[in-house]
Amino acid sequence: MKVLIVRLGALGDIVHALPVAAALRGRYPDARIDWLVDARYAGLLALVPVIDRRIVISPGGQPGKGSGAAGEARFDGRAGMFRAIRALRTERYDAAVDLQGLLKSAVLARLSGARRVIGFERRSLRERAAAPFYTERCDPGGPGHVVQKTLSVLPAFGIHGAPLSFPLTVAESSALAEVHGLVREANGFALLNPGAAWPNKRWPPERFGATAAWLRERHGLGSVVLWGPGEERLARAVAGTSQGAAVPAPATRLADVLSLARAARLMISGDTGPLHLAAAVGTPIVALFGPTDPARNGPWAADDISLSRYADCVCHYRRRCRRDRACIEEITQEDVRGAIDRRLALASPAA
Repeated sequence: MKVLIVRLGALGDIVHALPVAAALRGRYPDARIDWLVDARYAGLLALVPVIDRRIVISPGGQPGKGSGAAGEARFDGRAGMFRAIRALRTERYDAAVDLQGLLKSAVLARLSGARRVIGFERRSLRERAAAPFYTERCDPGGPGHVVQKTLSVLPAFGIHGAPLSFPLTVAESSALAEVHGLVREANGFALLNPGAAWPNKRWPPERFGATAAWLRERHGLGSVVLWGPGEERLARAVAGTSQGAAVPAPATRLADVLSLARAARLMISGDTGPLHLAAAVGTPIVALFGPTDPARNGPWAADDISLSRYADCVCHYRRRCRRDRACIEEITQEDVRGAIDRRLALASPAA
């Protein structure tokens, strides 16, 4: 059997879709499983051993076809989109499954030429115009976590009750070795992730800094501040308000983030990609939510804690707040400290 998974992005959403690939590989060990992905997120799939091939599209990239990394075919530019579609059609997939629910992803799934094109019921789609492009529609049921929504496609493949698995390769990294040289606290370190693409998903940096100082005083933990493109100044602002308790992380790739997350005692983060990577490798988490719903997007482990102002937010799933102050700022340092105490107690071997 040959299956094409269509989930172009973003980072956290791809993480949430990984259990589908794991379940397909578990049920059909000899299947060919490919994934169609946006070039910005292809690096994550290189760390997913159950994927045979990544078909990478970059409509905004330079025209032409790049050779890509091992196990990857890359198609750049607008002309590359047409070449990608031709390449997909030559594969003669038995099924294409659209886990994104957008018009664009549904059209690409249909244009792949797969015999079966599987998606979600119309009412569960982000863009309902996607529905006519599916030959089969799966019903995720009522509102719930996005991971459960993606798993609702599995019965179409004869899979029921598959275990939840995030098949990521995590290896020791030079970034982790550097962090061990920077963090002197004997009890290890917490990861702080203050950045986010949406401004209203960011808890104030000075509160992260004060939390780092408190973590060292109360729990003997150092803090390492993650940062991505354009966020190094933010990480330094957190470290600068931490009374020396936090250090900015070295520049990281996705593989480094996974390595750091697996080694960390705790992760404190808003709703953004590194949070979901940490959840996938089992890092204890305190998550901070403003305009997005933790019941849909939050960490899924029973012991993880989400502090949310979603119920009182008037800007649900909007990038910018309508108020003068983002609702995530209503989460206090005392709220976070209490959640940290509870989460670390649950993570303790004696708990």
